[in-house]
Amino acid sequence: QLQLVESGGGLVQPGGSLRLSCAASGFTLENYVIGWFRQAPGKEREGVSCISSSGGSKQYADSVKGRFTISRDNAKNTVYLQMNSLKPEDTASYYCAAGKSGSIVQRMCLMTQPSRFSSWGQGTQVTVSS
Repeated sequence: QLQLVESGGGLVQPGGSLRLSCAASGFTLENYVIGWFRQAPGKEREGVSCISSSGGSKQYADSVKGRFTISRDNAKNTVYLQMNSLKPEDTASYYCAAGKSGSIVQRMCLMTQPSRFSSWGQGTQVTVSS
């Protein structure tokens, strides 16, 4: 069983911060590209950020550049998404996904079809509201 579990979501005021975690079980993340995606009710899924297996390459959606930071700790088998200066438009369910390096073109990661990722988490809700 290959499983990803997200955590860290919640309710936060505009301008606040949250750190999301994506923890793997049943496999190690060392050889996988990890992506964070989000979806709000009535809207299409949006790629938020991706990180290469080594951590040396990262991608961010224009809407979150300068506010979000993706990182990974392979020793803990976990990937993080630090979200600062949160805005109401960041409200969504956030999902992490793992894809084998050979199946993901890193520079195109945010636009990759969902089926190219081997595993998906169940999602964690982020709500930004005053």
